[in-house]
Amino acid sequence: MARHTLSEAQEDYLKHILKLSEFNDQVSTQALARELEVKPASVTGMLKKLAEVNLVRYKPYKGVELTEAGKKIALEILRHHRLLELYLADVLNYSWDEIHEEAERLEHVISEKFEARIAEQLGHPTHDPHGDPIPNVDLQYPDDPNLIPLAMLKPEQSGSIKRVITQDSDALNLLSRLNLKIDAHLKVLTSENEAVRVQTDEDRFLLPNSLARHLLILPDK
Repeated sequence: MARHTLSEAQEDYLKHILKLSEFNDQVSTQALARELEVKPASVTGMLKKLAEVNLVRYKPYKGVELTEAGKKIALEILRHHRLLELYLADVLNYSWDEIHEEAERLEHVISEKFEARIAEQLGHPTHDPHGDPIPNVDLQYPDDPNLIPLAMLKPEQSGSIKRVITQDSDALNLLSRLNLKIDAHLKVLTSENEAVRVQTDEDRFLLPNSLARHLLILPDK
């Protein structure tokens, strides 16, 4: 099925299934409903439609996964989105807590020619401002090292933030205020049930696990 025949909502479903499948082999209806902020019944209806055109494989009560055709479309949309985020940040000076919603609106309407111009202008980047990998023109992800969630680091372990897996503007704004951005270096002092105490180059503080779980770290050797 050609991408131009899909609605923006259908493209969004495919993209979010792809994003959720990075951390889960099969995506549940409930997880997709939470991600898209819609009712599970609406998700079920859309998944049935996408299954009818062979873009997803959907089994009630078991979850959904993309077909090869669905994955290709999802990767195209994700490439648009992440290139746009980087363009907004690097060229138009948007802050990283502002770029997601703008990219959400633009990702569906830019042409492949415009996408290519952005990629060329930015030097064919491999990651967006949040550290998320950008699929290349062949829709392949860059090779990345194994990253560890901050909450899984042990006391006295240190490393650099390489990816922030949240688009919540309040969370990103707070991380900015704490100087916990991409490439920031930190050390774990203590790890507790609900929080982790960290030391940065400038400060030390207790970070709740609800926020720490969004930070993916490349540990120091």
